[in-house]
Amino acid sequence: MVAGAFPLAKLMYLGVRQLSKPLAARIKDGARASPFFRQYICGPPAQIYHWIEMRTKMRIMGFRGAAIKPLNEEAAAELGAELLGEAIVFGVGGLCIFLEYSRQSANSKKKEEELSSTLLGLQEQLAELALTVETLDAQLREVNRALVAVSASPKK
Repeated sequence: MVAGAFPLAKLMYLGVRQLSKPLAARIKDGARASPFFRQYICGPPAQIYHWIEMRTKMRIMGFRGAAIKPLNEEAAAELGAELLGEAIVFGVGGLCIFLEYSRQSANSKKKEEELSSTLLGLQEQLAELALTVETLDAQLREVNRALVAVSASPKK
């Protein structure tokens, strides 16, 4: 038997993540086709990525200060579109993780508040019962005094 409710929220997050991949592919295709995206959105990040990657490889191989040629426009657009697609999938995945964390946090806070209110209610009941015990104890002492007074009085 499965305890608890069906994790519908997790299923929805998984569906959103799966839908983000085709969405990213469509955005990549649009970015490759649009001159604005090629030049201003995809190109600069691709050139920076290429520069960092080549510089790192050159340093690993021991070449210092070698000039790195920029990518041609077609290769930069392709690499930039791939980076954009991966960034979209990564962003959607990160958003899903954040939403799941906030949902779990809210559930935890709700359970903690319920436990706190239950504890407060039990403390109030305990105080009421202590007062009742004190009242009954006072009544019992009064009855005992009356019984002692009746038994100590002279019989007629």
